[in-house]
Amino acid sequence: MTDSIGHEPEDEIEASRAPLLDHLVELRMRLIICVVALFVGFGVCFAFADKIFLFLVNPFTVAQQLLSVQHAGGSHGPFDLLLALVGLKDIPTGETKALGLVYTAALEFFFTKLKLAGFGAVVLTFPVLAWQLYRFVAPGLYKNERGAFLPFLLASPVMFFLGAALVYYVMLPFVLWFSLSQQVSTVGITIQLLPKVSDYLTLVTSLLLAFGLCFQLPVVVSLLGLAGILSSKLLREGRRYAIVGVFIAAAILTPPDPISQLTLAIPMCLLYEISIWCVWLIERGKAKDDNKRNEIVAA
Repeated sequence: MTDSIGHEPEDEIEASRAPLLDHLVELRMRLIICVVALFVGFGVCFAFADKIFLFLVNPFTVAQQLLSVQHAGGSHGPFDLLLALVGLKDIPTGETKALGLVYTAALEFFFTKLKLAGFGAVVLTFPVLAWQLYRFVAPGLYKNERGAFLPFLLASPVMFFLGAALVYYVMLPFVLWFSLSQQVSTVGITIQLLPKVSDYLTLVTSLLLAFGLCFQLPVVVSLLGLAGILSSKLLREGRRYAIVGVFIAAAILTPPDPISQLTLAIPMCLLYEISIWCVWLIERGKAKDDNKRNEIVAA
């Protein structure tokens, strides 16, 4: 089969083939660039580790402020909080006490900042890492495959940051509000939430990664559809099973409260529907290309 100008598609790969040693040299160069980028990103993130950690603590501040207002007015429940977090309801601000995060080992906060810098370095340098991976595998792809792969390379970080934004602005404040609401203060006894800095960072990074990866669903499904592994018909027929799987995954990945689970499950169901639409568009485009090729061959 030939393309629109009469060239064999395999010629594109043959023209880009190189000896094994050249591939190894290129792989080494790509790995060196990735390692240097990670070191630079780690240094930058560690230099601003305190400010980054304070930025991650902001949802805790929001949760404590909303809890203080709730205690003062006594009329704001979890759904009111959820509406306030998404900007659909105004809750007046009130006086809040300073947050209390602790560390119980001498170097715990230092190692926490190291972990934070490592996590931040991967996020910060992801475009560089993804681009180097693409540049290494691109010679082994057809020209049309390289063109089709680039949109997914751009969509992946966008979807990850959308999931991370949902965690930062909605999920984390609600989870922390729920945790703060479990505190007990009576005569002679006080049960107070004093999270360790390392535990708080683990909670934040776990939720960010969970939501960011779950939001890759349209990207992964579209790639599988592009490869011919999945079809829009199969996705539509498996919708009911996918919804059950989404709610099970939400129950595992989120804290044990129904609103947190719905916060992940509802967007995931919407993303599944978007995935079906994306695969259908890919199939439609493939059908048009096949028709054009058949017309050229017939001519």
